[in-house]
Amino acid sequence: MKNNGILRGIGKYMKIDNLPEVFTAALPVLKKINESGYEAYFVGGSVRDLLLKRHIHDVDIATSAYPAEIKQIFEKTIDTGIKHGTVTVLYGGESYEITTFRTESGYQDFRRPDHVTFVQNLSEDLKRRDFTINALAMNVDGNIVDHFDGLGDLDKRLIRAVGKAENRFHEDALRMMRAVRFMSQLQFTLEPETEQAISDNHELLSKISVERIRDEFVKMGIAPGSQKAFQIFLDTGLSEEVPGFKGKKENLALYPQLNFSPTTEANLWALMIILLKLPNEKIAHFMRIWKNSNAMERQVADIVSFFDLISSRAPNNYDLYKAGLRTIVSTIDLANILGQPINGRALVDRYEALPIKDSHDLVVDGHFLLKNGIPAGPRVGLLLEEIKKAVLEGIVSNNEEAITEYIALNN
Repeated sequence: MKNNGILRGIGKYMKIDNLPEVFTAALPVLKKINESGYEAYFVGGSVRDLLLKRHIHDVDIATSAYPAEIKQIFEKTIDTGIKHGTVTVLYGGESYEITTFRTESGYQDFRRPDHVTFVQNLSEDLKRRDFTINALAMNVDGNIVDHFDGLGDLDKRLIRAVGKAENRFHEDALRMMRAVRFMSQLQFTLEPETEQAISDNHELLSKISVERIRDEFVKMGIAPGSQKAFQIFLDTGLSEEVPGFKGKKENLALYPQLNFSPTTEANLWALMIILLKLPNEKIAHFMRIWKNSNAMERQVADIVSFFDLISSRAPNNYDLYKAGLRTIVSTIDLANILGQPINGRALVDRYEALPIKDSHDLVVDGHFLLKNGIPAGPRVGLLLEEIKKAVLEGIVSNNEEAITEYIALNN
């Protein structure tokens, strides 16, 4: 690992001198465990991201102490996953997940272990982790513990499974999606044996819930290295095991050739729909089989519809009004991703200049129309839309007098 100012040492022996606040705030927790006669380490992604100078959301702690012993050491604890050795400790206004060193076995559902055995050895605990760069630990003094050359793989920018890759993927098949997700987020490459193990075992992904696959897929798709990661997603056969993608490799092959990655989940799904050439009537089904929310489904459908519209003709003011600024901006980004750039500034300026941007901006409503002699029924709604169009196109001003005169002349 290259010395970047906060690191001292090389290879398996490395000490971090200046820890970020997220670690220093948690150091008293480690010290308290150590003072009680047990080992305790920061482990996993937080250590990896510290070395990569990435933002760290929270820290995970592993210890030789059993859950019952952690509960004796700290006054405030929550049994969040005590069966698997995890206790949440409330300390200094923060919460910390503390997990006992453990080994796992069984994995009949290719996701969760059937058996968890507590151990007293950090190395045994790190063996069960997915990739070498996530099998790093750090003690209270900032010394890095690296039993699987995770530091070397960080330096090589490499995603490599701990031990035998096939075993890691049989333990948890979602790790195959995590591999391509980390490729994309970190812009690393995939170690050949790990890639081959994914190719040999990609069918196992079908055993994993769609919700978990979706989370990894979205993280992969909106990260800066998504093109290369998506190519591996296709080449290894993972794409054959996810909803709506089976047999569609040829359609999806354009993705790795794109100049830009989507930066939002909505645009990722819109892009998938366009590459898959799904007709509008099939969008809802596609979004549902991926277990997306109704709100996301509507947002994506709006983007695809507006993209289709601007691909065929120039939008009028009513089109811009119906689309809304969020959809307009998303569609501009989508067009750029697909290599079909449009004059986005002009569209946004036109939207900003609209006399109304929401139905509440219109000075009249259904009650106004009823008072002015329009009989109750479907005609009220239709006439309101007609008035909106007229206001948006500048045919009538958005005031009651002008609209009353417009109604009189057109009814």
